[in-house]
Order: sequence, then C-alpha cells, then structure tokens
Amino acid sequence: MPGLSIDKDHSIYYQLIPGNTNKPYLVYLHEGLGCAAMWSNFPELLCRVTDCPGLVYDRLGYGRSSPLDRTRTVHYLHNYALKELPKLIDTVIPNTSFILIGHSDGGSISLIFGAERPDFLKGIVTEAAHVFVDSTTVAGIRAADEAWDRGKLRGLAKYHGEKTEAIFKAWSETWLSDWFRHWSIEYLLPSIEVPLLALQGGNDQYGSKDQVNSIASKCSGYVHLKIVKDCAHVPHLEAQPAVVKLMSEFIKQITRDIK
Repeated sequence: MPGLSIDKDHSIYYQLIPGNTNKPYLVYLHEGLGCAAMWSNFPELLCRVTDCPGLVYDRLGYGRSSPLDRTRTVHYLHNYALKELPKLIDTVIPNTSFILIGHSDGGSISLIFGAERPDFLKGIVTEAAHVFVDSTTVAGIRAADEAWDRGKLRGLAKYHGEKTEAIFKAWSETWLSDWFRHWSIEYLLPSIEVPLLALQGGNDQYGSKDQVNSIASKCSGYVHLKIVKDCAHVPHLEAQPAVVKLMSEFIKQITRDIK
C-alpha cells in the first residue's frame, strides 16, 4: 500500500493510475467525509477517457491514512491545501504538470491551492465546492448531524474504520460552529488564473448556487460553470456519464496539443 510519510507519526495513503505521462496528472481530492475509495470507479474512468495518468489519495485523518490527532481550526482547509497537498505532489509527481479534480472540501482545497501555489498547475475542476458558509450548507450539515445521532450514516465505517466518528464530528462540528460561520475564501478567487470548470448538482443539499456563481464571477481566468441536472451533492456518481463528458471535454481542451 503506497504511503507518504508526513512526519514521524503520520502517513497518507495514495494510489497512482496509469496513463500517458506526457499529459498532466489528474489529482483527485475527496469530499469532507470521503476518501480515495469513495470516488468508486470514477478516477480510473476519467483517466482512461482522457488518457491522463492519475493520483488519488486520502487526506490525513481519512480512509487508509493516519488518524488525525489535531484539533481543527478555521484554517484546516488551508493546511490541507498549502502543507499536505504540496508535499504529496512534490514527492510523488515532482516537476510534473497536473490538473486538480476536487469534490466538496476537495474543491475548496483545490481553489486555495490554485490561488496560492500555481506551479505546474494546468487547470482546476471543482464539484460542489464551497467558498463560504451559506444557509443551505448549514441546513444540510445539521440534517446529516441529526441523522448521525439517530444511528444513520454508519456505512462510512466501511471506508474509515475506527476513525469514522472522529471524521464525522470534526466535519459537522466545524461547519456548524459559530467560529466557522464567517469562513470564506472568496478573497482568493481573483488570484486563480488557470482554466477552471465549476460543477454543482442542481439539487445539492450542502450548498446553494451562490457558491458556484461566486467561483465563476470572481476567478480571473477562463471559467466554465455548469449546473448538473437531476442530482445532488455527488454528480460524479449520480450523473456519471454527463460528468465524465463535461470533465473530459474540459481536460482535452487543456491537453489537446499533447500527444
């Protein structure tokens, strides 16, 4: 099982997907309750369609990576974007072009990274990313928290094992807390100059369309915005054919001159 040591006590799990290494790697960043395995077959499918190699990984605290033993702060997404992700990329695919594919929290991390550290970054795809906390986000997470208290959502243990409760509570308590209510990364968006595809499900229970509209209106580079009909927070599984088409067309635009 490939692993990258973060420090003497922590390591993160990653997996490489074969493809044409002349093309950018597709780097997949999972959602706030997710992990590499919860992408299901999507990373391999998109890599195959685009002929790009891929890198999928579990952030610290998730899936097959080490447990998270640090208290979350308002800067937790910045820490993932500016400390863990750069170390992974610099170690596993150094001096190599790549495109970030970020879902939910992973989308927010991709945007932070794109604004702050664009070396070798050729494009960003966000799916259900958050750039601020809105009322839809709060209502959706509160409903999930109540479902957890009723004994539901325990299927996450299949992916996170003994870390499941810690992961869930870190997610729900952070996003529902007063100290996180004014979190925003909108100020970073004008610094993003690489091409960007911003997707959101038409019935996303965790974010309003104001999220994706903010991304589209504030980023400095080319942005294509698409609301994916008839799906909620996970379009890449709920509307997979449509999402593969949208993402692959965007990626092929970026890589069309690479053989």
